[in-house]
Amino acid sequence: MVSSISGYVNGRSLETSLHVTTPDSFKIQRLLKKAVSGNDKYFIIESTSHALDQHRLWGIYFDVSVITNITSEHLDYHKEFHRYTRAKAKLLLNSAIALINRDDTSYDILSEYLKKRKKRYFTYSLTKKADFNFDTAKKLNISIEEFNNYNFLAAYSVLKSLKIPEKDIISGFTSFKLPEGRVETVFNKDYRIIIDFAHTPNSFENILKSINKIKKNRIIHIFGSAGLRDAIKRPLLGRVSSKYSDVIILTEEDYRTEDPERIMEGIAKGINSNFKFIEAKDLGFSSRNVYTKIVNRAEAVRRAISIVTNGDILIFTGKSHEKSLARGKIEYPWNEKSTILKFLKK
Repeated sequence: MVSSISGYVNGRSLETSLHVTTPDSFKIQRLLKKAVSGNDKYFIIESTSHALDQHRLWGIYFDVSVITNITSEHLDYHKEFHRYTRAKAKLLLNSAIALINRDDTSYDILSEYLKKRKKRYFTYSLTKKADFNFDTAKKLNISIEEFNNYNFLAAYSVLKSLKIPEKDIISGFTSFKLPEGRVETVFNKDYRIIIDFAHTPNSFENILKSINKIKKNRIIHIFGSAGLRDAIKRPLLGRVSSKYSDVIILTEEDYRTEDPERIMEGIAKGINSNFKFIEAKDLGFSSRNVYTKIVNRAEAVRRAISIVTNGDILIFTGKSHEKSLARGKIEYPWNEKSTILKFLKK
């Protein structure tokens, strides 16, 4: 397997690359060769639209491919939504079995495009008639977020397509643990601290909506947006966060050579008008409907923890598993979880 978190070949985990979901074609081919040599039966690749557009997966024909959802991300690269969709669809066209989400807003566009290309596809859904319907939460009687229920459904559809027995699928689902940094609870006593990789309006909507259902007091959201990437999404991030959060702390998130103040200002433009900007020093245990800016992410972590009180949920998004922060042209070591735990001890 190779994904945004890491690689896993021959029973061993390995690092892939900084800020890269799908490595370059040479690395992919080396990993595939290693997997075949080690008698791995399946190889899973998490592919981005960039990787497909840049032919990093050229020469690979997939047994099964699945698209979970398509949102208005990466338009800085693709420019137009239909080009973005077609880049994603390359994966489906290059697969024996193509699976698409019947419930996603991209369904009509994808299905129409595949029909024009005379490519057969299969569907999965939680709410509509489809080729695959499997509600993991109900089937296993467990509590999971709706978006993760869809992820389980996508996995179920792939596994059924590969003729994996249902009892084996259910057994795997029962023992499955979410990957590092995916809705990961770092601390859960009088209050809860969660880290997650969410960095798009859609993923913000999914995770914040889910934790809003379980909050007992405030949601304090700490996040930023990557520099030189998708500036159009920044106000949308602010809008979604202020829809569910009580306190927002804007901070750095790989600003690269862009001014971090400019990035935070772009996010702030979308924050609801009922939110008031205050200085970080004025944040307190009872603060609500306020936002502030703290460029240094470690300081943002420290300040957030200093104002947390019983029943609060602190959620840090955007970095999760990543091991560096891009400042200027330099990658600085960073570990979100370790930084949080360090300040919790003080």
